[in-house]
Amino acid sequence: MEAKDEHNASDSMIGLLSEPRRRRILEWLQEEGSARVRELAGAFRVSEATIRQDLERLENEGFITREHGGAYLNTAAPQTGTMTLHHQENMDKKRRIGALAASLVKDGETLILDAGTTTTEIATRLTTRRDLTLITNALNIAIILGSVPSFAVHMPGGQFKSPTLSLSGDKSVEYFRNIFAGKLFLATAGVALDAGLTYPSFADLQLKEAMIKAAAHVYLVADSTKINRSSFTRLGSLDVINSFITDDGISDRDAKEFEKRGIELLIA
Repeated sequence: MEAKDEHNASDSMIGLLSEPRRRRILEWLQEEGSARVRELAGAFRVSEATIRQDLERLENEGFITREHGGAYLNTAAPQTGTMTLHHQENMDKKRRIGALAASLVKDGETLILDAGTTTTEIATRLTTRRDLTLITNALNIAIILGSVPSFAVHMPGGQFKSPTLSLSGDKSVEYFRNIFAGKLFLATAGVALDAGLTYPSFADLQLKEAMIKAAAHVYLVADSTKINRSSFTRLGSLDVINSFITDDGISDRDAKEFEKRGIELLIA
């Protein structure tokens, strides 16, 4: 009887551990569009058989489609066809953040715009500026701003990621190592006082590091739901950002803590 109880307790613990892992695997796929079983097993430090079980559950829930050796996100193809980004939640907050961020941009400046829904909201509000030089890894942002006659829009090379409509990889990293911009508007999946900036997968960490080094002033743009939230991989501490643009959902306590770190806090 005791052995059976121990077995049941072990099964319960596995269930508790697997749910957060499946959530993070889904976040990974929502960032990358697809993934290999071997890659996920190494990243999450579990067996390939365990990853296959996780992918089977996610497929049964309708999020993904499994293929030989991996899986891909079901929504990737239709969203790419319509140039729609995956993360469309909290759009009211993101629009307010985008408007405040855009108000900080003056004619004639050189900017880096990271890929993401919030940075896209910034881009849509920059079309009335003049003589901007813009560097972005986001295809949708390049299309939005490339239509303005006085703008010079530049993009790196690299591998296309459909959920974020962006380019990534070694070629993108090398490109950003050779440029300099006055301002970077940086996106994140999570921002926490202890964990710093976190993201769903490894792929863009070096790219974001290169963007940060290429800019004189780094603005983190993230809605308040991402505060005290951590994702799978850590970019670094909050020391890498100069200003944080968020919405009024931030708590007074968190606001004070960010300001104690020497980060300029701008509330949309």
